[in-house]
Amino acid sequence: MNLDLPLIWAGIIAVAVLLYVLLDGFDLGVGILFPFARGPGDRDVMMDSIAPVWDGNETWLVLGGGGLFAAFPLAYATLMPALYGPVIVMLLALILRGVAFEFRLRGRRRGKAFWTAAFAGGSLVAALAQGLILGGFIQGVRVEGGAFAGAQLDWLTPYTLLVAVGLAAGYALLGATWLVWRTEDQLHGDARRWAGLAAGAVALLLAGVSLATLFVHPRVAERWGYSGDAFDLAQLAPNLPIPLLGLAGFAILFLGLRRRSHGWPHLGATLVFLSGYAGLAVGFFPYVVPYDLTFREAASAENALSLMLIGTLIILPVILGYTIWVYWLFRGKVTADAGYH
Repeated sequence: MNLDLPLIWAGIIAVAVLLYVLLDGFDLGVGILFPFARGPGDRDVMMDSIAPVWDGNETWLVLGGGGLFAAFPLAYATLMPALYGPVIVMLLALILRGVAFEFRLRGRRRGKAFWTAAFAGGSLVAALAQGLILGGFIQGVRVEGGAFAGAQLDWLTPYTLLVAVGLAAGYALLGATWLVWRTEDQLHGDARRWAGLAAGAVALLLAGVSLATLFVHPRVAERWGYSGDAFDLAQLAPNLPIPLLGLAGFAILFLGLRRRSHGWPHLGATLVFLSGYAGLAVGFFPYVVPYDLTFREAASAENALSLMLIGTLIILPVILGYTIWVYWLFRGKVTADAGYH
């Protein structure tokens, strides 16, 4: 049996990016919410809730970026020059955030305040930079002769800014629902309020991004059956489960908050992200450099993909097993005496 290796690798990278967004998304969201906490004690608990998992969550970013470089080198060579600005900002923000995470633990009064601000700022900047990368990717990259032929600031447009704000709000929602799930008492109540506000903002921004995306490129509108003045229901019908999943996610989220559930709001927020991710994928698949280069055209040689797949099949279960084990080991509510701080 001949394996469709380019398709398999496209799937691996897509799943890695999705897992990164869902997992690192909530701990970036916790950082974004830092300024709204009542005091250092609540921030300590917020940090304790993500301390065992935050660095492992970023493993999926490495797998996604490394997989793109190895499996689709032509796409990597085209996309990176187009997105150097926000990529560098994102990496610097993630480094600052990581340093602040550890140094905040050991800082005295002024030092702790500085590293607290650095952690919050690094989280927000990283989220916004990722939104700019995503928006720049979706709106397309100008390619001539198999190489990037655009300007250095093509990624900075009203559309990409809208996506950036939307992604930051989405991460704040994931972070708030994570805290609803993992904290108690006053912080739990604050997180519930943050989740409601973030959910309302995400609903508005997601609707705005979805509408704006229809006008980003004719291929996107065509995929969703939009002709410029109306939708073709026959063409739209196969994709209807995607927005319905998002509506179901919002329903679970708001109902869970209303009924004072602990875990259901986070599940609802996750379903909203899954819907948005699938909706964007429908718009540009099979292009790995929208809308000029497909994943088959950008793929490495079959023997290289095959060799890398063998290594991935060995190491991926280890990563998944470790991730599941850590989340299971540190399950349950986080209290003020958790001990990390």
